[in-house]
Amino acid sequence: MFKPKHSAFYATPLAELLEELAAKELILTGLTSHQCVLFTAMDAHIRDYNVVVPRDCIGAAIPAQTRYALFVLKEALQAKTPASSSIRFN
Repeated sequence: MFKPKHSAFYATPLAELLEELAAKELILTGLTSHQCVLFTAMDAHIRDYNVVVPRDCIGAAIPAQTRYALFVLKEALQAKTPASSSIRFN
């Protein structure tokens, strides 16, 4: 799926796809942790998804940007930010 802007929800069929799949929790990974990952997580949060962002599966050019994104994810969005090795799929 082509993502034209920062959030994966913007101008994409993602919301409809997730609804069709009856998804409740999203695991987000990617680059530009302080932009694309964070903006997608915000959009997921306002859509009432449980958000999980493995802290070792996001990054940015400057480490402080990733630390900032992780802070916002945990504090503002109540996202879980475990190490990827601790994630178990049902």
